[in-house]
Amino acid sequence: MTNKKRKTSLLLATFMLGTALVPLATPVKAFAADNGTMFQYFEWYVPNDGNHWNRLNSDAANLKANGISAVWIPPAYKGTSQSDVGYGAYDLYDLGEFNQKGTVRTKYGTKAQLQTAINSLHANGIQVYGDVVMNHKGGADGTQTVTAVEVNPGNRNQETSGDYSIQAYTSFNFPGRGNTYSSFKWQWYHFDGTDWDDSRKLSGKVYKFRGTGKSWDWEVDGENGNYDYLMYADVDYTHPDVVNEMKNWGVWYANTLGLDGYRIDAVKHIKFDFVSDFLNNARSKTGKEMFSVGEYWKNDLGALQNYIYKTGRTTSLFDVPLHYNLYNASRSGGGYDMRYIFNNTLVASDPTKAVTFVDNHDSQPNQALQSWVDNWFKPLAYALILTREAGYPTVFYGDYYGIPNNSIPSFKSKIDPILKARKSYAYGTQNNYLDHQDVIGWTREGDTAHANSGLATILSDGPGGSKWMYVGKNKAGQVWYDITGNRADQVTINADGWGNFACNGGSVSVYVKK
Repeated sequence: MTNKKRKTSLLLATFMLGTALVPLATPVKAFAADNGTMFQYFEWYVPNDGNHWNRLNSDAANLKANGISAVWIPPAYKGTSQSDVGYGAYDLYDLGEFNQKGTVRTKYGTKAQLQTAINSLHANGIQVYGDVVMNHKGGADGTQTVTAVEVNPGNRNQETSGDYSIQAYTSFNFPGRGNTYSSFKWQWYHFDGTDWDDSRKLSGKVYKFRGTGKSWDWEVDGENGNYDYLMYADVDYTHPDVVNEMKNWGVWYANTLGLDGYRIDAVKHIKFDFVSDFLNNARSKTGKEMFSVGEYWKNDLGALQNYIYKTGRTTSLFDVPLHYNLYNASRSGGGYDMRYIFNNTLVASDPTKAVTFVDNHDSQPNQALQSWVDNWFKPLAYALILTREAGYPTVFYGDYYGIPNNSIPSFKSKIDPILKARKSYAYGTQNNYLDHQDVIGWTREGDTAHANSGLATILSDGPGGSKWMYVGKNKAGQVWYDITGNRADQVTINADGWGNFACNGGSVSVYVKK
C-alpha cells in the first residue's frame, strides 16, 4: 500500500481532461442535537428460519446502547416464496399473517413477531423505517393474455417487433388473504411490461404492453432510453387506480406497524412525481414526519441531484457515489488519493439529503451490484461516515455481524468504538485536514450539550503518519487516547489547543478525552 505513481498519473490525466479534482470544502452542518445513526438490519443470506424478527427484538437494547437511533427493516411482506428476501414482492398486505406462497411466515417471521420487535425498538427510543418495494410485483397467481411488443433491452424506446399476444404473469388475486385490508386485485392493465412470455417459455426479452394509454412511465432514469422496466411485472404509475391503491397501502403499512419512515427501493425506475405524491400523502394521513430515503443506484452525482430536485426535496438518497469512492479506495493498494475521497459525492454537495453507507445487501459478494469494500478498509470507511458532521450514516448488518455465507467476518469489535465516538464525542465545529494523499484527518471541537465531547480522527490508506490538528483552546492540558485501541500512545493537547495525532499504516485512530 505504498506505491504513489498511479496517483500522479491519475491527477495529470484528470487535469488534462479538464476536470481537475478539487479538495473538499467544509460542508454545511447537517444535524444538530444528538447524532442519528441508522442500522440496516439484514443481509441477503440471513437464515430462512423465521427467527429474524425475534433476533431484532432481542437486539434492541444492544443497538440503543451503541448509539443506533433508527433501524431499517427488510421488506416485511410476502414475496414469491418463503425464502424470498422480500424484493420479489407478492402481497404487500401480508406481513406474515396469511397462508400464501406455501407459507404463513415470511423469511423473517410472522406479523406478530415483527410487531413485538418494533415495540421493543420503540421502547428503546429507536425509530423504524419500513422497506417499500413498489416498482414491481412478482409471484403472480396466474397468467393473462396480453398484447405486447418487444423492445430493445438497451433502448426501451425502440420497438423491435410487431404486436402479438403473450401469456404474462399479471393476475394477483391473493387467495389466502382475500379482501382483508384491501379488495384490490391486480390485472394486466395495472402494469406496463414484463420479461417473460409463459406461452413460449421465453426469457431475455423485454415486453411493453399495448393498450389504451399504455407506455413506459416518465419521468424515470434515462439509462437504456427509459429505465422504467427493471424486473417481474412492472407497475404502471399512470393508472389512477394503481396510484390510489399504492398511496392507501403506504398509509396502511405505516399505521399497522407504527413506522417512522420508509426506505424506498429502486426509485430510479419509478415515476418520479409518484414518489413525492406517495410521501406527501403518507405524511398528511399519518400526521408524522415519515423520514424517507430512496435507493437510486447510480454512480452519478448529477442524477441524484436531479432526482432530489424533481421530487421536491421530499426524500433523501443513499450516497452511492461515496460508496464507490470507498470501494475504489479499498482496492487501490494504497494508490488512492485520500484528499479527494469526498469528491463528487452527495454528502459533500447536499449533506442534509445524503444517507451515507459503506456496503449493503446489494453490494455484498455474489449480488448483482457487488462492489464490496475490502475488509481492511472497513474501519476507515466507518470512521469516514460516523465521525464527521455531514450526512446520515448507516451501519450494515453484514459488516456488523458478518456474512457466514460469504466467509465475511464480524466487524462489530471494530465498529462499536467508532459508534461510541459518534454517540458521545462527535459534536461541534469540524476542522478538516484532507491535505495528504495518504494521511487525512479531521477534528470536532465538541459542544456544551455533550460533556467532554470533541474528537480527532486520523487515518491512512498507505503508510502510517501523524498530523498536528486543532481541537480547541478549551481542551488545553487534556490527555486524549485512541478509542479504537489501534494506538497505545496518548496525546496531550497544548496551550493553543493543538495535538499531534498519529495512526498506523492502513488503519484509523479516533482520539477522545481520557
